[in-house]
Amino acid sequence: MAEAPGSRRKPRIRKSAPTIREKVEETAKAKESLAKSGRARRVLAVPAKPVQRLRLGERKPVKAAKTPLRHVKRGLAWIVPSYFINAWRELRQVQWPKRRETWRLTLAVFIFSVIFGALVAGVDKGLDEVFKKVILK
Repeated sequence: MAEAPGSRRKPRIRKSAPTIREKVEETAKAKESLAKSGRARRVLAVPAKPVQRLRLGERKPVKAAKTPLRHVKRGLAWIVPSYFINAWRELRQVQWPKRRETWRLTLAVFIFSVIFGALVAGVDKGLDEVFKKVILK
């Protein structure tokens, strides 16, 4: 099939995804441009001032309170196996279901167990009748 001379299309060019090197270079250029501007320094310096004031005012009491607690933590880590420590960390990450969802899932389990129990009882009764007629005849 020959194409009409006026209907020539340009080939479609797909852009490839940027490589990791290109991403790194792009972020480095962005950081350089921010570092050159004085605005970045001013913006980053503002949040640091209240934090510095807070730390200077409370540095010694906090450090004094942390030292004994550090030794207690080490002692507990020695007494309590790491399995329980890791299990507690995992439990803190669990997203527990809401009350309504818990009831809905409980009801689903209950209905499934009743149906499955009835099915097993029916099969048991049927096989019992078959064996009584065939074997005990």
